[in-house]
Amino acid sequence: MTATAIDLKAVTVMKAGKRLISGIDWKVQRGERWVLFGPNGAGKTTLLQVVSTYQFPARGIVSILGERLGRTDVRRLRPRIGYVGPAPASLVRRYLPCRDIVVTGRHAAFVDTRWHEYTAADWEFADLQMELMGVSDMAEREFATLSDGEKKRVLIARALMARPDLLLLDEPGTGLDLGARERLIASLAVMAGRERTLTVILVTHHVEEIPPGFDRMIILAGGRVVVSGAIGEALTSKNLTDIYGMPLIVASSSGRYQATGEHRAELVPALDR
Repeated sequence: MTATAIDLKAVTVMKAGKRLISGIDWKVQRGERWVLFGPNGAGKTTLLQVVSTYQFPARGIVSILGERLGRTDVRRLRPRIGYVGPAPASLVRRYLPCRDIVVTGRHAAFVDTRWHEYTAADWEFADLQMELMGVSDMAEREFATLSDGEKKRVLIARALMARPDLLLLDEPGTGLDLGARERLIASLAVMAGRERTLTVILVTHHVEEIPPGFDRMIILAGGRVVVSGAIGEALTSKNLTDIYGMPLIVASSSGRYQATGEHRAELVPALDR
């Protein structure tokens, strides 16, 4: 089994004549935890779609979990990739109990449990994933009754149900209040500590959403890689200042990060004074 989970070489994606990402090189080893970071429109979602095998590049070479796109049957590859984002979330049967939502991830199914057979071991494994994500007490609640933060943790548990080799999290913190965000981050930190062989890619544009245990980062801007490597070397005040075009200061404490602006009077637009 190859030690490389993701290997992209000179990957370019075009849409309607526009380059969404251009010349992307990126290598991720198995078991690593990466943050895919950048401002809105940087190309994060497009790059994640390439990694998920649902977007083929116009140019370049894409190898995922040792399989090269264009030379492999993606239908066999996709069950090895867990993906949590707006698209799969919209397919969930909201009236189902959360435990059923999780166990159906065993077959990557969005139907009632009566359509597949599940063993006692499957249900036990589903319970373990719910415990890992801190949603065990919601097992019998209808999915529709959950808060947005609770739903996202249930969906991550569902993605883990298939025992994926690669887990993709597309901005899971979006729309969450402070408490829900912190509970999600705590669950992701626990997962990062326990699932040592699982490769995880977390997409965000807020450094405050980076959980402890995620120690690699690729930063995009304008569809290109700005920097890629250890998070301590990539997530710097200089890099964020260059990307956003304003003075920003990055601070860290206990494995968490924060970015704030320099609040000088000359930086404030005249209309705001």
